Amino acid sequence: MGPSDRETGQSRRSALVERETTETKISLRLTLEGTGEARVSTGIGFFDHMLDLMARHGGFDLDLEAEGDLETGPHHTVEDVAICLGQALEQAWGDKRGVNRYSSIHLPMDEALVLVVLDLSGRPLLVSDVALPAGSIGGFDTDLLQEFLQALVNHARMTLHVRSLSGTNAHHLVEAVFKGLGRALAEAARVSSPAGGVPSTKGVL
Repeated sequence: MGPSDRETGQSRRSALVERETTETKISLRLTLEGTGEARVSTGIGFFDHMLDLMARHGGFDLDLEAEGDLETGPHHTVEDVAICLGQALEQAWGDKRGVNRYSSIHLPMDEALVLVVLDLSGRPLLVSDVALPAGSIGGFDTDLLQEFLQALVNHARMTLHVRSLSGTNAHHLVEAVFKGLGRALAEAARVSSPAGGVPSTKGVL
């Protein structure tokens, strides 16, 4: 990552993460103060759509190219993308000076309603009660929602609560989670006090 925003005089917080293993090869660029533009290619159609929605609703720019061993299933690709996204988020919001830190979003999608609550705490924790029927949506296995969220939380080092308040359609529930996550990330990471300190009595997050 390049010089800090204060060193360059720029307000756009961004990060580039590249990851290559025997299972996946990923390049991800994230800009928090963007226009919601996403260019995403993972080989998993529904997952691409969800990441696009997350970026658009979060107002950040996302460039993502991922190649994975999809012949064995989508698990490695989904988890490794979440790892890279989490790392990029942590890099992009930097020392978190002046950020809101917390956010809480109710997001409806037809009959589905989810609550997404975030704390950029520096302490990885996921609590989720979104129960989805076993199956696949456009190549995305429904059990991978939990895996995605867990890997994201671990590497972004944040606390995330996701509650399913209503809903029967798996597509709608997953879409509500991704849209809600995008909006919650944008609100929590928004710099509301540019001259303020880190929003913690510890002085660090």
